[in-house]
Amino acid sequence: MKIAVLLSGCGVYDGAEIHESVLTLLALDKLGAEVICTAPNLSQHHVVNHLDGSEQAETRNVLVEAARIARGNIKALNELDLAEIDAVVMPGGFGVAKNFSQWAFQGPDGDIAEEIKQFIVSVVKAKKPLAALCMSPAVVAKALQDSGVSVSLTVGTTAADSPYDIQAISDGLQATGAHAVMAPVNEIVVDKTHRIISSPCYMMSASIAQVQQGIEQACQALVDLVRAA
Repeated sequence: MKIAVLLSGCGVYDGAEIHESVLTLLALDKLGAEVICTAPNLSQHHVVNHLDGSEQAETRNVLVEAARIARGNIKALNELDLAEIDAVVMPGGFGVAKNFSQWAFQGPDGDIAEEIKQFIVSVVKAKKPLAALCMSPAVVAKALQDSGVSVSLTVGTTAADSPYDIQAISDGLQATGAHAVMAPVNEIVVDKTHRIISSPCYMMSASIAQVQQGIEQACQALVDLVRAA
């Protein structure tokens, strides 16, 4: 079983969330899956100093930065053959809302990178299971906008603490045609019709152990969907 992990850089504020990415790699390895890390070969929107939150006057490449998490074992997205993978996992981080899309700046009205859109649409059309973590469901929803596919997704719940406006993001999901579901950090939402799984992770105020619980459930559900095909 080969599962692609789609990374958006390296670092929560301008790339892939590192905890979520590593926990995903660990969970998939424990489940016996062969992981293929991948990322698009494009420039980051910007570079953020993770110590003080300031924007830096430099440019970085998403693929090069994602290679840090993958320990160099990574493939450019445009070189990934969809036929060679059985499923996909998308960790979160601001990279999905800044590098993959413009959701961080324009919400559901923002653009999405064409390469990312086409990849997600192709995965869904091929009925390959996809797990979207943290903020990644927003990118999935944007990619599927106007496709006729209305998928159930979660970015968290308003019933628990969050550093983000869960209601506003959920409303944004709805605006794309998706169905927003409220779910806590330690739960997952499985859209069995479209074979898409989502879990809130660090969209909620959560410990790394709570995030791990959600990711392990998401990866287990993903593997179960692959095996049931």
